[in-house]
Amino acid sequence: MTGKLTDAVRSRAELQQQIRAWRQAGETIGFVPTMGALHGGHLSLVQKVRTKVTKTIASVFVNPTQFAPGEDFDTYPRDESADRAKLDSVGCDLVYLPTVEEMYPEGTRTNVRVEQMSDLLDGIYRSHFFYGVATVVARLFLHVQPDVAVFGEKDYQQLQIIRRMVKDLGFPIEILGGETTRDADGLAQSSRNLYLSAEQRRAAGAMQAALHRASVRLSLGAAPSDVLEEARRLIMASGFTEMNYVSLVDPDSLEDLPDAPLPSGTVARLLGAAWLGKTRLIDNISVTR
Repeated sequence: MTGKLTDAVRSRAELQQQIRAWRQAGETIGFVPTMGALHGGHLSLVQKVRTKVTKTIASVFVNPTQFAPGEDFDTYPRDESADRAKLDSVGCDLVYLPTVEEMYPEGTRTNVRVEQMSDLLDGIYRSHFFYGVATVVARLFLHVQPDVAVFGEKDYQQLQIIRRMVKDLGFPIEILGGETTRDADGLAQSSRNLYLSAEQRRAAGAMQAALHRASVRLSLGAAPSDVLEEARRLIMASGFTEMNYVSLVDPDSLEDLPDAPLPSGTVARLLGAAWLGKTRLIDNISVTR
């Protein structure tokens, strides 16, 4: 990757020195938290927040508390120079690159839990995950103190949990969702797509295709149980190796909706998660009756 590297700071003290200078100059601040290995989806979030504020910060931090033992923390893709160049290409003003010690000072005992919502869907299969996410995002919000923050709709459950946390804890931050960025075959862009073999990559778009078909059937009044079962079957028939879930939920609470045709005027969310070899893919789509 060639090009200029966006300016970076690595400590909370350096970050807040810059933020104080911006605030004194009357700037507004937008924030996009990431774990790096940036792709077009991340960059679209930076572009979105830039339309709302005068200064934009992105963080790159591979958060250890959202990885369970045996997951891919050690092998998660990292490329600081490429990430900073990509952020510069979309006009990001500053990248925050904290260390683990900066985010979790020695002796720290406090974590953040968004009850109920964190224990549904992905929380059933990764019980630690959303507690780690909520904790690190709360800490990042305290470090960055943004006016606006953007999270991708690809991680829809995460987005809704962050919205709930911000509401419950009273963070003075506007949370925006960024539309999912997809490849030509419909696969949602994700850093973990780098793990897919060529054969797996050809099969991966089947999840979005199955969810899209399911959303159309639900919008026409089909019974959810029939639609969800067909979607699971289509995904597994395409070469996926393990199904976690395909669920139809209330878009705010993430609770399963009743097994009955959606009433006219209903807006719901269809979410899916399945394994393709050693890679776990997630996706979702809005449903309107």
